[in-house]
Amino acid sequence: MKKYDLIVIGSGMAGMTIASKCAKKGLKTAVTDSRPYGGTCALRGCDPKKILVGAAEIIDRAYKMKEIGIQGDISINWQDLMAYKNDFVAKMPKDVEKGYEKAGVDMYHGAASFESEDTVRIEDNLLEADKIVIATGARPVILDIPGGELPIDSTDFLNLEELPKEITFIGGGYIAMEFAHLAARAGSKVTIFHRGKTPLENFEADIVKHLVNATEELGMELHLESDVVTVEKKDKGFTVKAASKNGEKVVQTDLVVNAAGRVPELDGMNLEKANISYGKKGIEVNKYLQSVTNERVYAAGDAAASKGLNLTPVAVLEGHAVAANIIRGNSKKPDYTEMPSVVFTLPTLAAVGMTEAQAKESSLEYQVKDGSASNWYNAKRINESTYAYKVISDKEGHILGAHIIGPHAEEMINLFAMAIRAKLKVADIRNMVYSYPSMGSDIGSMV
Repeated sequence: MKKYDLIVIGSGMAGMTIASKCAKKGLKTAVTDSRPYGGTCALRGCDPKKILVGAAEIIDRAYKMKEIGIQGDISINWQDLMAYKNDFVAKMPKDVEKGYEKAGVDMYHGAASFESEDTVRIEDNLLEADKIVIATGARPVILDIPGGELPIDSTDFLNLEELPKEITFIGGGYIAMEFAHLAARAGSKVTIFHRGKTPLENFEADIVKHLVNATEELGMELHLESDVVTVEKKDKGFTVKAASKNGEKVVQTDLVVNAAGRVPELDGMNLEKANISYGKKGIEVNKYLQSVTNERVYAAGDAAASKGLNLTPVAVLEGHAVAANIIRGNSKKPDYTEMPSVVFTLPTLAAVGMTEAQAKESSLEYQVKDGSASNWYNAKRINESTYAYKVISDKEGHILGAHIIGPHAEEMINLFAMAIRAKLKVADIRNMVYSYPSMGSDIGSMV
C-alpha cells in the first residue's frame, strides 16, 4: 500500500487546481482519472463546443448581413471543423500531465473506488491518504425509456465525423439548446423535445422567450411539455415518439441526441465503504466543501452538492477553497456572490444574479428595468433582430441580477458580474464613460 497526504479523484479543473496547489505546498499528492487527463470542459465540453460554435457564429453573422452588403454563400465543412477541434483536444491531456509532473504529483490512470474511509483502490494499486478529494464531475443522465440506450450523448455529438441531415434532441437545457443552434447553422433540420413548459427553466423567463422565438424563426421544431416515451431504430434512422397533452408526436430522424441533463459521476466508487453521504446532487458537504460524514473527504465541482452552479469557473473557485482548507485547515468558504452563466446559442443568452422570480421570493424591495434593444445602434449595425435585457436592482440601487440575450452577451454579463461584486450602484454604472461604439456602451442604458 502506498501512502499519500492527498489523493485527488478526477483531473478536471477542480481536481487540477487542488492537486497542483497542494503539491506545490509540499503535500505528497496523487491524482487519478478513468479518462484522459483534462476533464469535461477541456476535452468533452466548453472548449471543443466553443470551437464549433465559433464557426456557427460566422454563418449566423454572414446570413444576417446578407441584406446589408454581404454577398455569396458560405457553409461549414464539418470534417475540416472537426479536424481542427480534434487537434486542439488531442494536445490537452499531455499538457495537463506535464503540469502535474512539474508540480510533483503522482499520476494514476483508472477509476477509483473506496476500500475504507481513507483508502482507495485504482485497479491493482491500493492507496491510503490523510485527505481525499472527489472531483469526478458529471455524466449524462440515462434515459429510462424503451430504446433509451440508442441516443448518443454530448461527448458523441462533439465527435461526429459527419453531421446528419435531421437531428432530434431530447432535453431543453444548455446542451440541447446550444447543440441544436450549432446543428441548425451547419445545415441540419432540428427537432427538440422538452418535458418542461419552457427550455432553460433556471434562467429569466422573459429573456428565454426571446430565445424560443429566435429558435423557431430558424426553422427548428421546439416541442414543449413533451415527454419522449420511446426511441426505435428504423433502417438507417430512428423513430422518436413523444407524448403531450395534445397527443402523440412521432418524428423520423437520422440521429437522436440525449441532452436531458447531467448527474454527478459517482458510480462504482463504493462511497458507502468510506461513510460518505451523497444524494442526487452529489457529495453532501459543509460550507468548507468537506464531507458531512467523513472529515477526511472533500468534494468540488459537479460532484459536490454545494451552492455553486455547475460551471467550470465555479469548479475552479471551489478547487481553490478546497486546496486552502486542506493546506491550512478549514477557513475558506467559496464566495458565490456572482456566478455569470452563458448559453452559447445564437443569439447568446447570459445571466448573473437573481431572476425576477427569485427577487419576488426574497424579502428585498426591488425594481426592474427591461426591454428590447433590437432598435439600438449595436443591433442595427449588424442587422440583429434579437437583443433584449432585464436588470433587477434593490432600493439602494445595487444590482441584484442581470439578464441579456443578443450579440456578445457573454462579454457584457461579465461587466454586470463585476458591478455586483464591487457593489456598484445603478448611478455608478450610468455615469461611467464607455468606449463607443461598443457593446459595453449599452450597459449604461440597460440600468
